Amino acid sequence: MAWLREFAPDLLAFGISTCMVLAYYVFLWLKVRKNPTYTIHGVNEIARTLWVANVMANPGKDIMAVQTLRNFVMGASLMATTATFLIVGTLTLSGQAESIGRSWHALNLFGSHAAEIWIIKVMSLLVDFIIAFFAFAMAVRLNNHVVFMLNVPQHDAHHALTPANVARRLNRAGNLFAIGMRAFSFAVPLVFWLFGPPFLVIATIGLLIALYHLDRSEPAPPATET
Repeated sequence: MAWLREFAPDLLAFGISTCMVLAYYVFLWLKVRKNPTYTIHGVNEIARTLWVANVMANPGKDIMAVQTLRNFVMGASLMATTATFLIVGTLTLSGQAESIGRSWHALNLFGSHAAEIWIIKVMSLLVDFIIAFFAFAMAVRLNNHVVFMLNVPQHDAHHALTPANVARRLNRAGNLFAIGMRAFSFAVPLVFWLFGPPFLVIATIGLLIALYHLDRSEPAPPATET
């Protein structure tokens, strides 16, 4: 049980951070059940659904639609490329545990300095970036499908190519893009974990505060009487 005592601070910090993240998403889930537009993600899904319906009902907007989706694909491709560079950098970091660990553990007063826990931390960061890469890559894939579906005239559309079904695929691509961006966000506390367990908890608290303000959809201002 010596290994458990040595790794206990890191495991405890990871468990606390994981519970805080789960509690945050349970809180959002409960809020969204009552109000689908509580988060900006719900507002974006409604906007994408209405946008697809408008484009498919007006064939003259096909060029605008393709340009809009092209910008979406370019953004997702850039993020996928960034994730690839981060994966390579993390793999390089994993091979320098001996040299980097001495300096990076200078502030690690409570956690373990063992090479095993360092590898676990780096592997967690690597998995996070791999999830981001696949999320962005799948967003590009779905958007490439939507480009063709969007230009099908609505009156000739197959039942699988109705505006509602096309919007569902576009929303899935948008959700995958959001997952990739969220994976980048979660890399912040994982990086701080390399410096010690307390930094993981502190960074997680700071990240959740920032995410709450980013996820929350701003309420409409009250109407003013004229």
